Amino acid sequence: MRKGVRNWGPPLLLVSPTILILGIFVYGLIAANIQVSTTNRHSLAPESEFVGLDNYLALLSEDRFLHSLFNLVMFTVVFIAGTMLFGFIWAWMLDKGVSAEGVFRSVFLFPMAISFVASGVVWRWLLNSAEGDRASGLNRIFESLGLGFLQNAWWNEPIWGMAAIALPAIWQLSGYVMALFLAGFRGVPQELREAARMDGASEWKLYRFVVFPQLSPIALSALIIVSHMSLKVFDLIMSITGSIYQTEVPATYMWVTLTSNDYAKSATIATILLLLASLFIIPYLIQTWRSEKATR
Repeated sequence: MRKGVRNWGPPLLLVSPTILILGIFVYGLIAANIQVSTTNRHSLAPESEFVGLDNYLALLSEDRFLHSLFNLVMFTVVFIAGTMLFGFIWAWMLDKGVSAEGVFRSVFLFPMAISFVASGVVWRWLLNSAEGDRASGLNRIFESLGLGFLQNAWWNEPIWGMAAIALPAIWQLSGYVMALFLAGFRGVPQELREAARMDGASEWKLYRFVVFPQLSPIALSALIIVSHMSLKVFDLIMSITGSIYQTEVPATYMWVTLTSNDYAKSATIATILLLLASLFIIPYLIQTWRSEKATR
């Protein structure tokens, strides 16, 4: 082999099983799903006609699907805001130094070890909408503390119901975001902090002008991860409310159409969800690629 010429044979041979598996079971199935979404297969019978984008146009003009998209937007906004806020605050507090930090880290991270199904069963009881003497869950706690004015219908609220559904997700994922931000805080060199203090920077200015700017990549990564997780929410909603219209999101609507054997419609919903996730992931991949290219 000539000097300076790279031999790609062994590396490609090493990763070829992974490439083959991904090609068949990921990208191959994505292609098959897109193909089904462009046909008229709305029953168990095989497709007999190519309909192009008709399924997409019909779905985007359907009131039920638009309702599920609205619910998803409500859930996503509250979920992202809550996890990013609490995760950042907890990481900041731990970075400032607290006693028994390991205990606090374990407490914050523990919910992440629980499945959405298990936590959904518990939160279904906590978010019970009964009020007054028949109240249970959080409403019962408010009643016993003399805070009855805080009782509400939770996920039965017509507009803000999805915000209540986001509470369990925030509780469960805030610890993960905290771990990301804490790693970012601890990754800031101590020399930078000491130099800022020697220049007379207050603690607030130290964090504002030295530490916080270093957290931009961490914040972006956390935002992308949390965003695409919110788009795929399924098991949490199914555990709390089931597949009902009031709390329906595209993922649960896709399940309903699939169980009714409307394969073309469910494939169309799945493709739209993939495109929505791509809106978050592709810009992140491009930004990461440009950053790595700039550092070479």
